[in-house]
Amino acid sequence: MAFFEKRERKLDDKKKPDKKKKFKRRKVCRICTNPEIAISYRDLRTLTYFVSDKGKIVSRRISGICAKHQRQLSKAIKRSRNLALMPFVVGMQ
Repeated sequence: MAFFEKRERKLDDKKKPDKKKKFKRRKVCRICTNPEIAISYRDLRTLTYFVSDKGKIVSRRISGICAKHQRQLSKAIKRSRNLALMPFVVGMQ
């Protein structure tokens, strides 16, 4: 019987303390909320905000825009790259 008591104590010691859940604020699509922002392949100032330092398109999860506008944005970035308005890769060494 003593064996089972020791085993129960060991199992109780292994339990981790409860961590508090952090409240994460939900991102709202800035293009939906502000209709003045238009997604166009010619508007490089807007497009560069959604491109990383290396030249990759930033994901929805990080940028906080909705799926509809993410699709439009990726098309616009690809068009501007094909027309040589934006570089495909930034800072190759």
